[in-house]
Amino acid sequence: MPLQLDTGKEGLEMFFKDWQVEALRYLWTVQPEGANSREVWTNVNPRIQGSISRASIINYLNAMVDEDLLIYTEETGKGGHHRVYTMKYGEAEFKQRIAGQIISKLQEYPEETRMVLQT
Repeated sequence: MPLQLDTGKEGLEMFFKDWQVEALRYLWTVQPEGANSREVWTNVNPRIQGSISRASIINYLNAMVDEDLLIYTEETGKGGHHRVYTMKYGEAEFKQRIAGQIISKLQEYPEETRMVLQT
C-alpha cells in the first residue's frame, strides 16, 4: 500500500482516508489489547460520513500489516480464527516512520531536495 501525499490536507489525512485515520486512532486507544476487524468496523462507522464496509476495514488492516505498521495475533472464538490487530508504533513513532518514507523518496532528487531545504 504505497503512501500518496495530498498536500491539500493536514495531519494523517494527507496520507489516509478519513475512515482509515479513524481506524488508526481507535487502535491507538485500545493498546495494548488491540481489536479485531469487527470492533474496528463498529467504532469507525459512527465517526465518519457515510459508511465503510467491513471488508474494506479488513483489507486496510491487512495492508497495514504488510507495510509493517500493524501487527496481529490470531485468536480463536465462536466463528473460528480471527486476527487481533495492534499498532506496532505509538502515534509519534508512526508519524516518524511516514516522514522517513517520504524523505527516503526525496533522495531520488538529491540536488533539488537540498536546494529546497536550504531556502
